[in-house]
Amino acid sequence: MSRLTIALSKGRILKDTLPLLREAGIELLEDPEKSRKLIFPTTHPEVQIVIIRATDVPTYVENGAADLGVAGKDVLMEHGAAGVYEPLDLDIAKCRLMVAGPIHAPRVDGRLRVATKFVNLTRQFYAAKGEQVEVIKLYGSMELAPLMGLADRIVDVVDTGKTLKENGLEPMELIAHVSSRLIVNKASFKRKADLVQPLIQQLSDAVSRKRVS
Repeated sequence: MSRLTIALSKGRILKDTLPLLREAGIELLEDPEKSRKLIFPTTHPEVQIVIIRATDVPTYVENGAADLGVAGKDVLMEHGAAGVYEPLDLDIAKCRLMVAGPIHAPRVDGRLRVATKFVNLTRQFYAAKGEQVEVIKLYGSMELAPLMGLADRIVDVVDTGKTLKENGLEPMELIAHVSSRLIVNKASFKRKADLVQPLIQQLSDAVSRKRVS
């Protein structure tokens, strides 16, 4: 029997994706927040869900370990996800990818130091402006980098901007608007079309209803 594996990541994407999947007749049989398991059965006999790190979702889908996944556009742009289809903007987990720095920061002489986990996107953004910058890779707590003198600026996703403000930082330049996208393995799209394509349509309908309500 053909089976679909959907890769999701914990946190906001999982929380926002589950109601859309529910409308497509797919519900988890266990609460992932209360379990250490990584693979979960669902109410749909042919669908299982795996919970992995957000940055790993494109890799699992591209290499066929998962048939579908949900990933933020920021992760997809950073990953360079040319090896997957991106049929649907789920219009969830919306935020902005921004350059931020200390409030009223003076102009930096010499090469700007930018701390981020989005190394490729940051280089591309500054290269498009004709600026060479020193990119410092961090995995979290970006706001700390300017406070500790590690970097002049950070590039990170911003939701309300509250965390920036609390740490004496402010958004300075918009790089991209971000939302979460449904991605599909290219082979699965063809080989499991009888399962994949109805699911894409059901999710698309659910997103449309959500936008109208």
